[in-house]
Amino acid sequence: MLTVISDTHGTDSHRLTGQTLDAVRAADHVVHAGDFTTEAVYDAIQAEANALTAVTGNNERPALRERLPAEATVEWAGYRILVVHGHRHSDTALAMLARQEDADIVVVGHSHRPDLGELDGRLLVNPGSYADPRRYRPAHAELDVDEGALRVRLRSPDGETFETVTRPL
Repeated sequence: MLTVISDTHGTDSHRLTGQTLDAVRAADHVVHAGDFTTEAVYDAIQAEANALTAVTGNNERPALRERLPAEATVEWAGYRILVVHGHRHSDTALAMLARQEDADIVVVGHSHRPDLGELDGRLLVNPGSYADPRRYRPAHAELDVDEGALRVRLRSPDGETFETVTRPL
C-alpha cells in the first residue's frame, strides 16, 4: 500500500490519528505533498513511515525548505507518481510537468480539498488534509493493487472511505 498525506500544518508533532496513523504505519511507502511547516513535524512523520517521499509546500520554515525538493517522482507498483504541492502550478503547467516526467499518477496538495480526478489522461490524487481540513473533510489517500487493478481510496481518520477510483493495471 502507498499512503498519501498532505497539509499537516503542525509545529511539533505529526498530528496523525486513527486510520490515517494506521495507514502511514502500514504503508510500504508514504508520500507527503507538502506543508509540514516545521522540521519537527517532518521528522515525526518520517519516524512513523517505512519510507517517505516528500516535497516542500508554501508554508515550510526555511530550514525544512532547504531539506525538501519542490517536486519528486516515485516508482511504486509499476506506476510513476509525480508529487508536487501545487501552489505554483496551473492545471496546464501541472499537465505539462506530468508529461515531462512521464507520470501515470499526479499527487498534489495545497487546496486541503480531498479529490480524485483526471489531469490530461492521468489520475490526479489530492489527499486533502487529515490535520487541518479547513472547510473540507479531513482525509488521506490509500493506493493499493488488488486483483489486477489499482484502487485509490480517500479515507477519513475515522476510517470511512468516501471516494474510490479503480483502474485496471
